[in-house]
Amino acid sequence: MRITLEPISSKDYEGNVVFLYGNEVSDRNLPLSKKEIEWLKVRRSADSYSVVVFDRLPYHLFVVNFDADSPAVDNQEKLRRSADKVVSMLKDMKQDSVGITGEGTIPEEVVAFLEGMMLSDYSFDRYKNETPSHIEHVAVDPIYLKQEELERNERLWNRIYWCREWVNMPVADLNAESFAAELEEIARDLNVKCTVFDKKKIEALRMGGLLGVNKGSVDEPRFVVLEYCPDNAINSRPIALVGKGVMYDTGGLNIKPDDYMREMKSDMAGAATMASVLFAAADNQLPVHLVALLPMTDNRPGFNAYAADDVLTMYDGTTVEVVNTDAEGRLILADAIAYAVRNYEPELLIDAATLTGAAVRAIGTYGIAAMQQNADNPFHLLKIMGNQVYERIAELPFWREYDELIKSDVADIKNCGISQAGAITAGKFLAHFAKTTPYIHLDIAGVAFFSKKQEYYTCGASGYGIRLLYSFLQTYEVTKGEHQPTVS
Repeated sequence: MRITLEPISSKDYEGNVVFLYGNEVSDRNLPLSKKEIEWLKVRRSADSYSVVVFDRLPYHLFVVNFDADSPAVDNQEKLRRSADKVVSMLKDMKQDSVGITGEGTIPEEVVAFLEGMMLSDYSFDRYKNETPSHIEHVAVDPIYLKQEELERNERLWNRIYWCREWVNMPVADLNAESFAAELEEIARDLNVKCTVFDKKKIEALRMGGLLGVNKGSVDEPRFVVLEYCPDNAINSRPIALVGKGVMYDTGGLNIKPDDYMREMKSDMAGAATMASVLFAAADNQLPVHLVALLPMTDNRPGFNAYAADDVLTMYDGTTVEVVNTDAEGRLILADAIAYAVRNYEPELLIDAATLTGAAVRAIGTYGIAAMQQNADNPFHLLKIMGNQVYERIAELPFWREYDELIKSDVADIKNCGISQAGAITAGKFLAHFAKTTPYIHLDIAGVAFFSKKQEYYTCGASGYGIRLLYSFLQTYEVTKGEHQPTVS
């Protein structure tokens, strides 16, 4: 989708037009007859967020209703969802271009609508002989947006696009080795430091979790470390972003039953998300020192696959009893977290992982199940930004009693607790390796990949969490001040 800035008059623009209609201030600029306005008012009174279409053959006028007096967060999310409707309508009409204008509309509302269009127009096309239709060109009135602001948003949206591409790719075409090579190439273009550890180096580091999970696979593991350190960074010690990179998860010897193995190409969404966040920060030169640590392997039942009852020794020396080989993500994350703590001493550590079905059962597919340890202020900010961009987080308790559920009789800890509180005990397992470092755990299992279309996220990989973490990094400086933001 190509976006340009050009003056748009809703009354004489040669093309399809979206008119954002927030309140009666817009009436004076509506290119409608008296009867059409009356009809629009009827529709608006019945549904203040309706999309009303008027024929202007060979083009169409889309009046996107919203309530300008409602809270900004609600309005912006409704506009993203309305954008999804408009994109569907344009495709049904076999139209591939549109102009966007309004009256009394603020820039944040226009950006939200554009964002909804960008996200909803995505589809995974690379294996299709006939490419589905897409919106080719969107023109936006420059009274709402400067070129620099548009380009910053486009760079962020581009990172979301590539995250979705990676997560949608089958493991046959994107394994640990090829994903690491692709990240290395992008890092080089962005002047981001990239270190790729191959199997021999991982063995030298004694990363027992990553090596253990990899034992059943013909493909070698990789451990990728990306570092973005701008000269004007507001943090002297980095924020560590750790992402789960299980390129495909069969469950190992505890093989997944029925159709639970479908869509397991998406089990590396955490790594794709964290790489994308760091690249977006580098793209837009955010003044934040970041390091992303991405352990990568698939989980297979072949060769000398690791088994339940095995005891693994992790990077930091912790011994782990394997209870279930399908709880593999936490094992590779544990090595990466321990490596981050020892080698970077981060001031904050955040992980993202498609970690547990328990998280989905707890809160569904409407947000991220999150936990924190020693990170009250950053977590508070993250929750606020989640509400603002509508990638919300739900905090689960992290009481010390849950530590008892992962104690082992034969090792320091075990990789699974009881059937209850599964999302929490998984987080507790990881928190062990974070030690005293301020730590936030994001279980994105319910939102990283959708089996069916969910609003503007469409079907498949969503990129959910990138806008959340990017907006958090944009505002991270407030966590260092005396005055903390309040949740709206």
